[in-house]
Amino acid sequence: METIVRDLMTSPPVTCAAGDTLAEAARAMQRADTGSVVVTDEGKVVGILTERDLLRAAAGDGNPDREQVRLWMTSRPDVLGPDERADAAWASLTSHHYRHLPVVEGDRCVGVVSLRDLMAVARIRPAEEASGDVPAGLEGVVVAETTIGDVRGKEGFFHYRQYSAVELAERRSLEDVWHLLFNGELPDLAAAAAFGQEVRRRRVLPPGLRAVLPAVCRSGAPLDVLRTAVSLLAAELGWRPTHDIGAGELYDQALGLCSVVPTILAAAHRLRQGEEPLEPRDDLGFAANYLFMLTGNEPSPLHARAIEQYMILTIDHGFNASTFTARVVTSTGADLGAAIVAAIGALSGPLHGGAPSRALDMLDAIGTPERAEAYIRAAVEAGDRIMGFGHRVYKTDDPRSLLLRSVTQQLGGPLVEFSQSVERTTVEVLAELKPGRQLYTNVEFYAGVVMHTCGIPREMFTPTFAAGRTIGWSTHVMEQAAHNRLIRPAARYVGMPPPQPVPLPEG
Repeated sequence: METIVRDLMTSPPVTCAAGDTLAEAARAMQRADTGSVVVTDEGKVVGILTERDLLRAAAGDGNPDREQVRLWMTSRPDVLGPDERADAAWASLTSHHYRHLPVVEGDRCVGVVSLRDLMAVARIRPAEEASGDVPAGLEGVVVAETTIGDVRGKEGFFHYRQYSAVELAERRSLEDVWHLLFNGELPDLAAAAAFGQEVRRRRVLPPGLRAVLPAVCRSGAPLDVLRTAVSLLAAELGWRPTHDIGAGELYDQALGLCSVVPTILAAAHRLRQGEEPLEPRDDLGFAANYLFMLTGNEPSPLHARAIEQYMILTIDHGFNASTFTARVVTSTGADLGAAIVAAIGALSGPLHGGAPSRALDMLDAIGTPERAEAYIRAAVEAGDRIMGFGHRVYKTDDPRSLLLRSVTQQLGGPLVEFSQSVERTTVEVLAELKPGRQLYTNVEFYAGVVMHTCGIPREMFTPTFAAGRTIGWSTHVMEQAAHNRLIRPAARYVGMPPPQPVPLPEG
């Protein structure tokens, strides 16, 4: 029998009126030993007040014996019906980072369901019952707390620390954003100069890695080379487990790793082309230096800034597959190299890091604007994925794609015009054939256009993504190590009921 909200909720709910004082509401919570109180008016839900709201109020200068609940409650909160499935409650709570939701039958509040109630489900449900409470792929499940940033998919918004990531990409350098992630604040001019100097002096390949890199490059794609090179780097530099070192030593390792990854990638590409690697230049910023080492030509300011903005937009993006992988490995106490190698492995999957080149492959296959509608219709009707469209989290425009579209307009050229034409056609066809799905371009669609226009070879698209994302991965490694607990989730067994008799060998 499937678990529903009625089976989990606390009933009757603890309630108060909007005109009650915070002190009265707090006493009601304390008497009932609960973390929330539903605010009602003649039985109808008008708000909810939680312990977090009380803490916010306590941080202010108000008097809890005088301030009314209406000033601090969440008005018109989301609600659930008592006969909804438990996984619907889970999705509502976790996708919005709620802890409590009122349960309403008709127009009256009949209970409250909380994350604590849902966590108890795993302990009270029979093992043979199929799970409907934990979403496939852990979608919407909160697995940790972070101060690094967040992605609000329904709003089309994401941020690093307290700043909009898009505004950072519009107004600041990559090094400034890197400083923000590593140190928790944007640098002033003096701090930015000092940080940039530290980064530049760490760009050079260490001698041991430099000696073996040509052999490594003879086999494997660029991302495979990076994965092996990071492992060799960690061994050469003697990185110890994060469990055994302090925050300062880990920070120093992370700064060095993020500084040298672009050098590794550019050197690997040139070696694979039969060319000698180029030494990094101290007079160029992160993105400009990467383009120089990769192509052999000093990039124009327009191209350098375009790649820099792309890297800023993709430096971090919540608990995606590779970031979560890095944190899981770090939770075991493993060294930084092990965590980043694991993250690169996760990125190598085509569902995570390979879409920019595949989106460009799709544009190649379409060929001309006149062929776009027929191509997209055939792909949708065949059930094929339209590369560069749709996102696991965003249910509206991907903010990264919007900025990159404007970047391509500054770059100009036939590919830019063609890609924008294909985008318009694809959105129209998807709206017709998949109404209500809200499928828009994601970051990969215009990322490929930007990188191609700036001279980055197609095989280096995902490695270029990794050059910036290593900064995000490393930030998460440091945060996980600072407040570590071994990540060890549970699974629900759905195989044959044990114990079955063990048969004797036949024959």
